[in-house]
Amino acid sequence: MKKRNLFLIIGIAALASIAAADSYFEINKNIDIFSSMFKELNSNYVDGVDADKLTQTGIDAMLDNLDPYTNLITEEDLDNYKFQTTGRYGGIGAQVRDDGDYITIAEPYEGFPAQRAGLQAGDAIISVDGISCKNKNVDEVSHLLKGTPNTGFKITVKRPGTNEEITKEIKREEVVIKSVSYSGMIDQQIAYIKFTQFTDNSARELSDAFKELKKNNPQLKGLILDLRSNPGGLLNEAVDIANLFIPRGSEVVSTKGKQAEWDKKYVAMNNPVDVDLPIAVLTNHNSASAAEIVSGVLQDNDRAVVIGQRTYGKGLVQTTRPLPYGNKLKVTTAKYYIPSGRCIQALDYTHRNADGSVGKVPDSLKHEFKTKNGRKVFDGGGIEPDVKMDDVEMSLLSQQLFIKGILFEFTTQYKINHPTIAAAKDFRLTDADFDEFVKFAGTKNFEHQSESEKALSDLKKEAEKEKYFDDFKTQFENLQAKLNHDKKDDLYHNKTEIKELLENEIVSRYYFQKGRTEADFNNDPNILKAVSILKDKAAYESLLVMKK
Repeated sequence: MKKRNLFLIIGIAALASIAAADSYFEINKNIDIFSSMFKELNSNYVDGVDADKLTQTGIDAMLDNLDPYTNLITEEDLDNYKFQTTGRYGGIGAQVRDDGDYITIAEPYEGFPAQRAGLQAGDAIISVDGISCKNKNVDEVSHLLKGTPNTGFKITVKRPGTNEEITKEIKREEVVIKSVSYSGMIDQQIAYIKFTQFTDNSARELSDAFKELKKNNPQLKGLILDLRSNPGGLLNEAVDIANLFIPRGSEVVSTKGKQAEWDKKYVAMNNPVDVDLPIAVLTNHNSASAAEIVSGVLQDNDRAVVIGQRTYGKGLVQTTRPLPYGNKLKVTTAKYYIPSGRCIQALDYTHRNADGSVGKVPDSLKHEFKTKNGRKVFDGGGIEPDVKMDDVEMSLLSQQLFIKGILFEFTTQYKINHPTIAAAKDFRLTDADFDEFVKFAGTKNFEHQSESEKALSDLKKEAEKEKYFDDFKTQFENLQAKLNHDKKDDLYHNKTEIKELLENEIVSRYYFQKGRTEADFNNDPNILKAVSILKDKAAYESLLVMKK
């Protein structure tokens, strides 16, 4: 080696060493300042300080400067964190909701202790093991219901339609929330799987569900994989799920981080279950992280048609690191890249705006990539569907009916008066039933604004702020009078939407989550679109080829 090159290498190494030393000096200096300031405040602040609260405030402020996925997991949070990664907890298997003085059962999970003990949606929880639940919030009651599997307790509830209180003895068990919340056939040709989270063994769960559908339905022509509102989860499960539908040896995803140990490439290691069956993947704005990996991988390989709305855009990978006293740090260590080479992270947390807000990657800075067949795809903002569908937004009236519990209360009364109903796919609320709902809603004191009234109210606030309102107060009052609505008329005006919501809620009382899903088969525009594409071979294939 030439002497000049040797000196150059030594010089670079020395500079790197100095830079590292400077970095460590700054870290140690700031830790020393923080520690010294904390001691001074604890000793000398006039009113005294809560040491734990002060420390937590400092930690929260530090983490606020990073992305929202980098979090401190305390010992108290550990159970919730384990539930997010495993889908398991100790309890009775029921959703609860706030309903005035008492928390009520919102929905018991089929096959778990709450349902087996005969608890029903609408039951008000009066007490747990003699502890009154009056005026307790959802978290407090949930804490009483959850616990170590095989531990028993007594629960007293008041059932709607009766004046009696019912006491049940119930035993907690390990409740496992399945990643495949539904698998079945929409008709003889199209299978449907609703996949809700990426937790331990969820790939095996999806594989088993698909194999069962394939085995029992010889006329199968297509699969709808519903990833809407799936927040993601474990990266390795996303890799294994993508592997179910693409050839062994195919690249699935790669990660790149600041440390070399986070630069990894994940390849399909197993034999796939099916590489030919047409697939439609449903996404929406809440499909994130691992759900975006799966939808993006299938899109990049031209293995599926993606239908719905652009996904969330979370292209960041988190790892947990141990901290003292049983705490953990969940920290973003890398970004992930799907086979076309694109990263789908939508928000740039590193380069914040002057006011501290986070901006999206502008279209001008997005880069073009190619799928296996040469189709154009782009980075910087989630997975763009191959078939875009409009957002389905609930009207303000329906939102109020839901939030105020009026839909829930009517459904409870309906269940009392109707011991049985038709199968979930066939159930329809009659016009007479809807008339009864309108009468029921009329007895409830709830306020709502139409979209026009909301816009007018916003205009008034802005005009008052800018001191212009008095100039057109009379015109405003005249317009407001014209917009005054009749509650009954509004209910009938939104009849189609409200009927669908009621049918969905009613079906769930008889057939649980499975019924709720099947009730959507005839109404959901995204599902209907997917079925039509999967049944039209030419239309399906045309979406997966490069446009000339």
